[in-house]
Amino acid sequence: MSSQLDRTRIPRHVAIIMDGNGRWAERHGLSRVEGHRAGREALREVLRASCECGIGILTLYAFSTENWRRPAGEVHALMALLLESLDGEAQELHANGVRFRASGLVEEMPPAVQDAIRRVTSLTQDNQTITLNLALNYGGRRELTEAVRRIARAVAAGTVGPEAIDEQTIARHLFAPDLPDPDLLIRTGGEQRLSNFLLWQAAYTELYFTDVPWPEFTPGHLFEALASYQARERRFGGVDRG
Repeated sequence: MSSQLDRTRIPRHVAIIMDGNGRWAERHGLSRVEGHRAGREALREVLRASCECGIGILTLYAFSTENWRRPAGEVHALMALLLESLDGEAQELHANGVRFRASGLVEEMPPAVQDAIRRVTSLTQDNQTITLNLALNYGGRRELTEAVRRIARAVAAGTVGPEAIDEQTIARHLFAPDLPDPDLLIRTGGEQRLSNFLLWQAAYTELYFTDVPWPEFTPGHLFEALASYQARERRFGGVDRG
């Protein structure tokens, strides 16, 4: 199906809410942790397909600020899986030209995870095939709150005047100010909401929802989402040019 895509209209930035790991595991009589492990395999395949299609940036909602409320055992297992993945996948990411980065309140993650993030980010910083941006300890409302705080400090210090604050000012104070807004946001697992993800950046993002749980999401499903995106006309508040 990838051969049927218009290569001139591939979205530059695709974001994915990888939902459904736990429910998938329960349906298969597995632990929720095994569901997350299966989700990691899906991530590998989708990353490869994204490189094949020419997607420039892939942002994945990996761990939210709200996920800390989950049972302690599951959170601990998720941190261990994340650390295992960062250390285990670093060389392959580098060999495939993947530039890795993480956005969110990374400084509040466990120290070992922070160290691994720094290692992989440093190793892959000059790669150019695709940028893999993991949203870790990320929450859209917290992101905007932190941006407002930084801008308020600048106003209090007299380096920014209130009348000078515009949309670009806010964008510059987000967790990943150098990344463009996503063109397409995919959510797997059947739910149809943003769940506090990229609230500012998704203002004009095309949304695509699928019932397929993340562990079963294949490159074919990604290509279907891209085909849906290419069938739409993005007007950004304007009128239909047809």
